[in-house]
Amino acid sequence: MAALRARGTRVAAAKVGPDYIDPGYHALATGRAGRNLDSWICGEDAVAPLAARAASGADLLVVEGVMGLFDGASGDGPEASTASIARLLDAPVVLVVDASAMSRSVAALVHGFSSFEPDVRVAGVVFNRVGGPGHLDLLREALGPLGVPVLGALPRDDAWSWRDRHLGLVPVAEQPSAIAGSLAQLGAATARSVDLDALVTLARGAPERVVPEPPLPERAGRARVAVAAGPAFGFVYPDNLEALAAAGGELLTFDPLADPALPDGTEALYLGGGFPEVFAGQLAANAPLLADVRARVANGLVTWAECGGLLFLARSLGGAPLVAAVPADAEMTRTLTLGYRRATLQRQTPLGPAGSVLRGHEFHYSTLEPSGDALVLEGRRGRSLGGFATSSLLATYLHLHLGGDPGPAARFVASATARSAQVLPGREGPPVRVR
Repeated sequence: MAALRARGTRVAAAKVGPDYIDPGYHALATGRAGRNLDSWICGEDAVAPLAARAASGADLLVVEGVMGLFDGASGDGPEASTASIARLLDAPVVLVVDASAMSRSVAALVHGFSSFEPDVRVAGVVFNRVGGPGHLDLLREALGPLGVPVLGALPRDDAWSWRDRHLGLVPVAEQPSAIAGSLAQLGAATARSVDLDALVTLARGAPERVVPEPPLPERAGRARVAVAAGPAFGFVYPDNLEALAAAGGELLTFDPLADPALPDGTEALYLGGGFPEVFAGQLAANAPLLADVRARVANGLVTWAECGGLLFLARSLGGAPLVAAVPADAEMTRTLTLGYRRATLQRQTPLGPAGSVLRGHEFHYSTLEPSGDALVLEGRRGRSLGGFATSSLLATYLHLHLGGDPGPAARFVASATARSAQVLPGREGPPVRVR
């Protein structure tokens, strides 16, 4: 993406599956918002429209896969693999192969990927971690009989290892300058090592399609929505913010690490995910903000918190005192909880009434005690309870992507509008309508 942009191509990006960190790198590389294509959460019919939204105004859309080509969900719902997204978009696939310990065996690997599902078009290969010119010659010779084009090869270089920790790469928001410099170097190396003209020609060979616009909610009211941002809270899908804005939300960002209070006129609060555990000491030190949030949530401020936002609202995180709007304490663990979840609300919340079903995902190395009982969560390994809710609050580990169903955003804005009308009688605004 960085290499294409550097030579003047308008590049758009999308990531298969639920992910916040990789799209941050995509945004840095392209200068555009990073998007996600998730058929399990959003539905298969939403994938092509969301891809069109991502590609709007660009010359080329690059979709990064998730895990291996055929790895995805199983059980309830679409498989949500990279291969399934490629089928839904009728898009060619470029296979990136770690060739560091292979020569002729690479042909067996590429042949397997190319023939496993014939309707998935493996249209080219880029080799990674190649030992040198002689090694590359062996790899090219091995692939020759398959007829799969070699589009490029990146040499092995430890200097290109990326910074990572327990949830993957370090988010761009934490080290933007350093990551930008590294990305520029890697982009320049890619321009030298990959046939970008062949890659663009391959992309242009994808069939042209006319698809509907992805859904946005009708205006459901008018509310000033404070949205947590900054290094500790960067995990929010752009589609969620766009849905809130379409529903009548005026989005006001704030940084919980630095701002002493919520923005003036805040009528609702959206706390997305992030890494509050990395910044727990700094968050705990911002006592004025903690007190402000605590008082406003206790007074009925319409609030939606996801994962990191849930931890922020807890009494403590790893012993560091936080907002204490949720009657639980959080601790970091060495056990990763992840996967798609079908969640049923157990009581009335700002995002929907009791019985409403939400589709989302979990990804965290923390636990809460007590865990709460606002949601019944169903995944591959059974059912569980979790989260906290009132008529004005939903705080859970569940991440939502509203690209396929923006209804929760409309209900959230409608709830904030209704509360403001009660607190400020005579407030004017459009009638509340939620589909």
